[in-house]
Amino acid sequence: MTTHTEAEIASQPSCWRRAVASVPADALPREGERVAVVGCGTSWFIAMAYAALRERAGHGETDAFAASEAPIGRSYDRVLALTRSGTTTEVLELLDRTTTRTTAITADPDTPIMTAADEVVVLDYADERSVVQTRFATTQLALLRASLGEDLTQAVEDAEAAVAAPLPDELVRAEQFSFLGTGWSVGLAQEAALKMREASRSWTEAYPAMEYRHGPISIAAPGRVTWMLGTAPEGLRAQVEETGGTFFETALDPMAELIRAQRVAVARAFAQGLNPDEPMHLTRSVILSS
Repeated sequence: MTTHTEAEIASQPSCWRRAVASVPADALPREGERVAVVGCGTSWFIAMAYAALRERAGHGETDAFAASEAPIGRSYDRVLALTRSGTTTEVLELLDRTTTRTTAITADPDTPIMTAADEVVVLDYADERSVVQTRFATTQLALLRASLGEDLTQAVEDAEAAVAAPLPDELVRAEQFSFLGTGWSVGLAQEAALKMREASRSWTEAYPAMEYRHGPISIAAPGRVTWMLGTAPEGLRAQVEETGGTFFETALDPMAELIRAQRVAVARAFAQGLNPDEPMHLTRSVILSS
């Protein structure tokens, strides 16, 4: 029997196509605006990726914050809130406090976020039944990448390859993972590590690739994987392999590589008798009592 998580992972290429074909004309940040992007958990990591991409594209200064830590006193032209559930306490409280123009991206149109934000983009076709967030996270990033003028044709093709390719056994059996990224893929590395923890309770860490040599490489060893999302800095593979550890890198778009990490997380969950749809101690949305 296929779990909800598996089905949602497999649907990502089609969701991305739909997202890039329907980028809203006015709701998303405009070129030149100073933007704060906020979210919690997975949404925070997607915010990190988008912030780096937006600045790289020359669209304006963009900061990413966990919603609970956003400095609302700073001067921004827009706050962009990412929230699958539309009910997360920290996001709603932030939107209630700020006087800055706000946009939210959500999966559920029947939630408080619809009135909490000035403008809302609803990606209900990417909503999920699993607690573990996969396709909504990447679909909203596909939308945001397209809004910056990116052509995601190759990314979608890479996603299809990532969905279909067999998983290396050494990844399913590994003792530990360190996910690495550079620029916008640093946020995706954080998200890959989170998926592995949520779905399979695996020991995972995540770092900017150049920072990995400043301490974290000390845990590299046989049976442990250093997994690069994007292009690795020169010499890093050799340094990891000198420890006896496995260095894993492909030419896929980093967002498609995240799909492979999601699939490994599910495979590892099954290997341990865990249900990836119902990660321990987690719910779809964190709603705090007043």
